[in-house]
Order: sequence, then C-alpha cells, then structure tokens
Amino acid sequence: MALRNDRAVQAARDIELREIDDGYTLVGGPEESVTQQHDTDRIPEVDVDQEMLSDTGDDPESWLMYGGNYEQHRATTADTITPENVGDLELEYELSVGTGSSMEGTPIVVPGDPPVMYQTNGPNHMKAIDPREGEVLWSYTYAPPIGVELCCDDNNRGAAVLGDTVYMTTLDSGVVALDRYTGEEVWHTSTADHTEGYSATWAPVIRDGTLYTGSAGGEYGVLGFVAALDAESGEIQWQTDTLPEDEWVGASREHGCGTTWMTPTIDEDREVLYTAVANPGPDFDGTVRPGPNFPTCGTISLDLESGEFQWGFQSSPHDVWDYDSVAPRVLVRDVEVEGDSMDIVAGSDKTGWVYMMDAESGQLHERSQEICQHINMWEMIPHISQDERTPFVPGAPGGNDWQPPSYNPATGLVYVVHQNYPQDLYWRYEEFDQGNPYWGGGLDDPASEFPDEWNGAITAFAAVDPATGERVWRDWIESEDDLYMWGGSLSTATGLVFNGTQNGNLVAYDGESGERLWEHGFDVPISASPMSWYDPGEEKQYVAVQVGGSGWLRQGPRGDTLAVFSMGN
Repeated sequence: MALRNDRAVQAARDIELREIDDGYTLVGGPEESVTQQHDTDRIPEVDVDQEMLSDTGDDPESWLMYGGNYEQHRATTADTITPENVGDLELEYELSVGTGSSMEGTPIVVPGDPPVMYQTNGPNHMKAIDPREGEVLWSYTYAPPIGVELCCDDNNRGAAVLGDTVYMTTLDSGVVALDRYTGEEVWHTSTADHTEGYSATWAPVIRDGTLYTGSAGGEYGVLGFVAALDAESGEIQWQTDTLPEDEWVGASREHGCGTTWMTPTIDEDREVLYTAVANPGPDFDGTVRPGPNFPTCGTISLDLESGEFQWGFQSSPHDVWDYDSVAPRVLVRDVEVEGDSMDIVAGSDKTGWVYMMDAESGQLHERSQEICQHINMWEMIPHISQDERTPFVPGAPGGNDWQPPSYNPATGLVYVVHQNYPQDLYWRYEEFDQGNPYWGGGLDDPASEFPDEWNGAITAFAAVDPATGERVWRDWIESEDDLYMWGGSLSTATGLVFNGTQNGNLVAYDGESGERLWEHGFDVPISASPMSWYDPGEEKQYVAVQVGGSGWLRQGPRGDTLAVFSMGN
C-alpha cells in the first residue's frame, strides 16, 4: 500500500491552507469528496451498539469516542503499562498519514481481530487503519467549498462511531457519515451557513442514535448553537441557540457568538449534556454588548432529548480578553465533599483556573488554585486608540484553550494544560460585516514588553483535586522555540498520565507526584492528545499520538506522523 498512489491523500494535499488577515482560507482541492480503498476486507464486522458506547470507558480493548467515555475522562482501564515498567515502553511504528496539515486529532479504536482505528487530521481527512500493522485500509477526503474562512487552522480532532457508520465534522459547518467498512459517503448535513463564518473542527459524540455537534465561528459575529442529528439519516432533530434572548441587551445578541466548539460531555444518569461556551462577539469590544453576556465564557447544560436549557455558569462575565471556555467539561461522579457525595463538572478554562460545578444545579462548588500565573488579570483594554497596549498573563490562548483535560480514577485527580505567556491586547472599533472577522481589537503575540513578574515558562501542566480545588502538583514547561503546548493528556488505570509537549516530547508522568518517568522525543511538536487500548490478539497495550504542529499562534513546524507505542504482558 503506497500512499503516493492514494487519491484521497492526494486530494487532501491539493487543498492549500492560505493565511489571510485575521485567519485562514482554503484554496484548491477536489470538486467532490474522494474515497480510496486499499484492503477493506480486513475490517471485521463488529456491531458498535449503544451498550458498547456506554461501556467503552471500562473496556480496555476499545476507545470508541473522542474523550474515551461520555464523561470525557480520557482514561484507559488497560493496565499493562505501569509506573514500574513504563521505562521499557517502545515505539512500535510511525505511520506517515501523508497529509501534513493540522495534527490535533485523537484516533478512536473499534475492538476486533484485528482492531480498527479511525484517524482524522486536517483538512477533513480520515483513514481506517489496522493498528497492529500500521497499514491503511481506506482513506477519505471531504471536499470543502472553495473560500471557507477559518479563524484558527483547518483542524479536525476526531471521529464518532455507531453501528456500520463513522462520523466526522466538516470545515464548512457540517457532519459527514461514512460507511466504516468501505469509506464511502452515506450522508452529509450542513448545520449552518459557512459563508456567514460558521465552521466545525471537533469530534461529534453519539448516544441513543442521536449525534451531538456544536458551532464555531466566534470571531465572525455568528450566533452559537448546539445541534442534535439523527445518526442514521442526518436529519436535524433540534438546534438550540446558546444565548437566551432575555439575557442580552437590544440587538447585541444577533452577533453575540457564544459558540460551542469542542465535543460535548454526556451525563447518562441525568440525560443531559454539558458543553463549554466560547467568547462573546466581538471579542475585545465590550461597548457594543453591555451586561454579563450570559452564558459566554462558561458552561451550559442541555436536555439530551429536547435541547432545553438546564443551567449555565460563567467564569468570565462580559469578557473582553478572549477568555473562552473551550476545553471539554469533565464529569466526575461521587466526589466526597464534607462527608457527602456529589457529581462535579470540572471546567478548565482560559482564565487560568479550574471550576468545579455541581452537576445538578451548575452552582460553583470550588475554584481551583491558580494553574498559570495571573498578571494584569482583568485589566480593561484602554478604549482610546490602537496604540494603547495592555500586556497580560494568561494571554488570549489561555490558560486552558481547547486542550482536553483527563481524569484518573486511580488518583482521583484532573490533569490540565494551561498556557502562561504574555500577550498585548488593543482595542479598535469595527462594524459588523457578515462573513468577515469581527474582533473589535487585536493581539500582539508575544507582548511588546514582558512583565517583570513573568516566570519565563510558556506552559504549566498540573494536577487538581476536584473535591477541594487543590493544585496537587505542577510542571512548568519552557519552550525551546517559544511554542505553545497544544495537546491534551491521557490517564491510565495504573496511575500514569501521558502528554505531549511543544518540544516534541511524549512524557509519562507519575499521576500522584508529577515525576517524569519516561520520555520519547520527536523532531516536531505534539499538538494532539494521546489515547490507549489493549489488543488481546497481540497481548499488548498500545499508546497512540499524532505528531506534528498546528498553524495557529506559533505551534511550530508541521508533520504527518501517527506514532504508536506498545508493551506486551
């Protein structure tokens, strides 16, 4: 199997990501979507039903959704790799996926003989892979419309699966369903008009035959929403705007944004979802949107069946710093709090703290100790001229941007990545112009002057106790090339935590102490989040991570590598 003869790979290569003012656009590429089959007969028939999806977090042989389970724990119950033997973890193989654009995705794995991995990367490219051999079984590239505008790269972060179908969001604000045995397109549904600035980059999630997806375009003055689609037909079942009409003043809601551009978290017990809500619009000019702009820069809960609003919480009301809430919410059950037990929704946000909310009411239980530094925090941008600058930490990339946290049941801790880099903000007045950026200001990255208090570390990786908010440990990470750390973490049943750095190192930590136990270096940054599974046919536990930079805000050189590590019993 030679990827140089793969028409779907070539189609993805032909799509040019071109940088424009305040964003990116796509140029070239195929007129129609392309599927290339290689060895589809090797894909075993496995009925991925609701029971498998609900149990995947407890099944060491599968990883059937982006977050590892509905609660977004990003944890595996595979226990072959331990703190005592992780030093012997070996690289099984490196697979060039052939399309070296944004590499922020997390693969999913359907168990079988052999297991089948579904891997995605930008621009809207998916592969079915035999993960034992590192061989591609089919490839697919979606044909996005020419001229799609994107604020922040051509990302695709993962897939969802149900029955005979695998699903991926598309950059023009859609969802595509593929036959998972052949790679052939089954249906495509548009959830919004991409010419208005909408897009989609996250992995969807499925429960009881319904696929849940969100909205992106918060730099284009859109109106955010969450949508539920019938997984069989693609028909939209409901679509709920994130901004309640009675919470906004005048016409400000029309372009108030509040998009939901990472994978929702599902609470099967309460039959609700939790999702982060991003920035208000315009990002930096609060004068045109008086009030708290609820529930932007926060968390909301919606009923799974109807989309009805349940509760909301804000970590940065009336935000003018681009402090979105973005990262997937982590649902931690039965947390012991003063002798009682409660379910907590942990939101790790750009503000540089982790917020523990009561899953039932949304009330704040605890705010963690600070993860990154806070310098000039909440300083208002001078609404005077573009020459006025306010250096602040964390800058607009966070704290915690989209990077998914993990929760380790073995340690009881949540693990988070927070940026710690100074930026300058400036204000400018902008008229809304549909389909064009609507920032109301801008960023200087890096800041023109670094605050004296800044410690020089660009990122912090930390462990937080969700019961108390205590920061149990923190690893300050300095960048060799001033690059942001841009991926999330993976927890294991044996108390390990894996994560990749902007310096190209995949690191295994002792989850309790924060001690680095093992590292493997690559030549390019790791901007993705690792995952793991156990293959009984090979009697090995595997850890996989995509390797390669992402384009937005200095993520470093790109790559096209899927790296798979293994350890036998």
